[in-house]
Amino acid sequence: SLAGEITSRHMHDFQNLVKGQLMRHEPQIADSFVLTQHITRQSPDIAQGVDRKGAGDQGLMFGYACSETDEMLPLPFALSTKAIEILELLNHPALLPDAKAQVTYDYSKKRIDTFLISAQHQPDVPMPYLHQLLHAVMLDTAKRYGQNADFRFLINPTGRFVSGGSFADSGVTGRKIICDTYGGAAHHGGGAFSGKDPTKVDRSAAYMARKIAKDVLRYGLARRCEIQLAYAIGVEEPVSISVDTFGTGKTPVNYLQRWICQRYDLTPAGMISALHLKDIDYTRTASLGHFWRQDLPWEK
Repeated sequence: SLAGEITSRHMHDFQNLVKGQLMRHEPQIADSFVLTQHITRQSPDIAQGVDRKGAGDQGLMFGYACSETDEMLPLPFALSTKAIEILELLNHPALLPDAKAQVTYDYSKKRIDTFLISAQHQPDVPMPYLHQLLHAVMLDTAKRYGQNADFRFLINPTGRFVSGGSFADSGVTGRKIICDTYGGAAHHGGGAFSGKDPTKVDRSAAYMARKIAKDVLRYGLARRCEIQLAYAIGVEEPVSISVDTFGTGKTPVNYLQRWICQRYDLTPAGMISALHLKDIDYTRTASLGHFWRQDLPWEK
């Protein structure tokens, strides 16, 4: 089922659009699926604000960066995401596409406490072999970040993970927004990014806030930073800009707020232009989160 609101002058071939994605991710049904469409035009009440270049929704958006890793992401989040990236690149014949990881990190002792991976696998894969394979991925990940190898490891705790993807677990409430962002280390406004065009500040302002937080670190103004932007539907400029450097800032917060206002155009049109948000292949944010791939414009 394909649902949403689109205002466009072009005709869309949704059948081939869906088939192309299935060929990439679930090829076993790419030639046999039945598509149900629920596509309508954008609400005219919302469009009258968006068409004037105002924000497509109201709400709070957060961006975060910290100096714990080269990616400027929290260490446990980076560890779990790197493990999934290694699995993706490994492309092992015993494994199927669905997987997720989680790391419990002891900051007081500066060590990994627990490393968990749940990975979809072929039905005939022996469990000891699967455990050996995934444990090796965990050890490789820990080594890359200079971490301990004597952690507790959990692999497919239910014992079996053959049915995966949309056949096993699907919904219409957006993706897992914490996995998509900072693993719970920072606030989140509650709106999913995926499935929205960049006039929706849920997406564009979250990307810009992430870039600003990284820039604060790049300029040596703090070692940890969270940016909050708040918008009103139909209004161009944010209604508030808040900064928290968690005691690591080198300058007063009011200076950082002025610094942000002077350097960045925080209107929807300004953010779309600065980050080239109409030219992004958003399928690249559908795995490994929205802030992992360092070549995306808000990460550069």
